[in-house]
Amino acid sequence: MNIVDFSNSSISLLPPLVALGLAILTRRVLLSLGMGVALGALLLTDFSFTHSASYIGTTVASLFIDDGAINSWNMSIVAFLILLGMTTALLTLSGGTRAFAEWAQTRIKTKRGSKLLAAFLGVFIFVDDYFNSLAVGAIARPVTDRYYVSRAKLAYILDSTAAPMCVLMPASSWGAYIITIVGGILVSHGVTEYSALSAFMQLAPMNFYAVFALLMVFVVSWFQIDVGPMLKHELEASRGHGFDDGDDDNKARDLNDELEIEESENGRVADLVMPIIALIISTFFFLIFTGYQALAADGIAFNLLGAFENTDVGLSLCYGGLIGFIAALIPVIRQRIPVPDVAHTLWIGAKSMFGAILILLFAWSIGSVIGDMETGKYLSTLVQGNVNPMLLPVILFALAGVMAFSTGTSWGTFGIMLPIAGDLAGATDIALMLPMLAAVLAGSVFGDHCSPISDTTILSSTGARCHHIDHVSTQLPYALAVALVSAIGFVVLGFTDSLAVSFLAATLAFIIVCTFLGWLSRRRLSSPVNV
Repeated sequence: MNIVDFSNSSISLLPPLVALGLAILTRRVLLSLGMGVALGALLLTDFSFTHSASYIGTTVASLFIDDGAINSWNMSIVAFLILLGMTTALLTLSGGTRAFAEWAQTRIKTKRGSKLLAAFLGVFIFVDDYFNSLAVGAIARPVTDRYYVSRAKLAYILDSTAAPMCVLMPASSWGAYIITIVGGILVSHGVTEYSALSAFMQLAPMNFYAVFALLMVFVVSWFQIDVGPMLKHELEASRGHGFDDGDDDNKARDLNDELEIEESENGRVADLVMPIIALIISTFFFLIFTGYQALAADGIAFNLLGAFENTDVGLSLCYGGLIGFIAALIPVIRQRIPVPDVAHTLWIGAKSMFGAILILLFAWSIGSVIGDMETGKYLSTLVQGNVNPMLLPVILFALAGVMAFSTGTSWGTFGIMLPIAGDLAGATDIALMLPMLAAVLAGSVFGDHCSPISDTTILSSTGARCHHIDHVSTQLPYALAVALVSAIGFVVLGFTDSLAVSFLAATLAFIIVCTFLGWLSRRRLSSPVNV
């Protein structure tokens, strides 16, 4: 089937814009994504309804079957979600979540403490963003619920620690992927002053968005800074409302009531902690092991970085999820909980993930459409022209943000924009190579954070059991504030080529922005409307 080429046309922006606009206006994510897919199919097939139907069928089929075999990446993520849903339900059935919440209540005495717990967990679990959002959500949610922290605030904490940590750490799925791309760029431009790994380590402090997004989480958690729609959600949560499972009925219900699971009275803290630890350790092990297998198949000696560069993230998550599931099943067996109760719990846990899986399938579908529309290529052409090289870092930051927002993928943006940034640096000023690459990384994470069709955004909503559009709308003011700080940092970095000076400028901007947000939060909180 021949499809129309939109790589040089602004029409390539229509499907993502329609999907994003409808999602924000209607709050019906599946309908919005479906409309974006349908519009893209019609445009690509020159409005042939027969070919459009065939194109959509092929696109949907490719989610499950790729080149005549099972699409292992997609199906591994789906299997991991189902396993994690069942594991979470088993933790509830065994009484582990109740025991942990009661234990945490003796150690964590305040609402602030519960938010900081989620934030610290998000920082330390940095192996993969998918795993981070879902695992930290499962651990922290009972505690934040107990202290009336809104699900929207928890989703913000999950999202703003997951991707930023992963993009800063070399020993993560993101780090390995980025190092691989950067290594190719350095070779193609004959840069020998530093290796791919040392370049990545130098890029980390220049990634202003990731650094200050992490700092913003702790500032917001400590000083209770609630601005925009977040204030409404926090006020509702303080009254015991809004603890629903991501639907719109806004009933004040406990999570266990929602899932119709009767908790055991014999649960222990270890019944929650040990399965989570097993999940983390086994996932980390399989990330290394699958990478080792790939290296061995190519006849390459084992090294840790090489293993992370070649790892199978989806399969590793799936294996880790299975180990975590088995570990969560052990306390249930020990307590001799009746088999019908266990079977019911497993079904409820799996069913709790069906909504997220549907959204992911639709998001993957529109991602394929956007790829065929070549939206990324069109956006990349906008940076070309007579531009002051010193402004290129901030321009690349903005363009990568728009691209990641429109396409819903930071990894796809990395793949397109990092080589473009390398070429621009080679053609203008090779000294700006690292600042330009850092700007792309920062902009990609920023756009990913803001995008309703981003996998990480969807899974953060799922981990917090928060309505997806509520998460998008409440996170946006904080993301934009950090983006402003980052833009200032990249402007200064472009003109001074000094990390110290630019980081100082970004830090001062961050302090000013946080002070303003704090004032705005206190002002709105003291408003008669909110009293």
